[in-house]
Amino acid sequence: MAELKTQKTLASPAAFLATVTDERRRRDAQAVCTLMQEVTGDPPAMWGPAIVGFGHCRLRYESGRELDWMLVGFSPRKAALTLYIMPGFDAYDGLLARLGRFTTGKSCLYVKRLDEVDMDVLRELVARSVRHMRERNGVAD
Repeated sequence: MAELKTQKTLASPAAFLATVTDERRRRDAQAVCTLMQEVTGDPPAMWGPAIVGFGHCRLRYESGRELDWMLVGFSPRKAALTLYIMPGFDAYDGLLARLGRFTTGKSCLYVKRLDEVDMDVLRELVARSVRHMRERNGVAD
C-alpha cells in the first residue's frame, strides 16, 4: 500500500505562516490558528509542507486501511483559506446556514476572507467537528 504523502512533520507552523505573502491571508491564517488551538487545546503542527493541523487520531476506514491524521486543520492557499473539517458537513447544515460566505468540498471549507464569516459560528463548527472526531476515533479530550 502506498504511503500517505501528508504526514506530521517537525517544521514550525509559525515559520510557515510567516511565509504567507498576502497580508490579509496571513492575518486570517493566524486568527484561525489561534481559534483551532483554543478549541482543541493542542498546539499547531505541520502536516506536510502546507497544512497546519491540531490534535491527532488514528483513522480506520471500512476497507481496513488505517492512517494517522489531524483532528482539524487549515492551509492558507492562494485562492482561499482552506479549513479541513474532517467529518465533512452533513451534520452541520444549521451552522453552515449562519456561517457567512464560503464554499465546501467533501471535508474542506473554503473561505476567501475571514471577515465574511461569523467567527462564533466558525468556532462552534470547529468544536463540533473536533468532538465528533474524538468520539469516532476514541480520542480523549
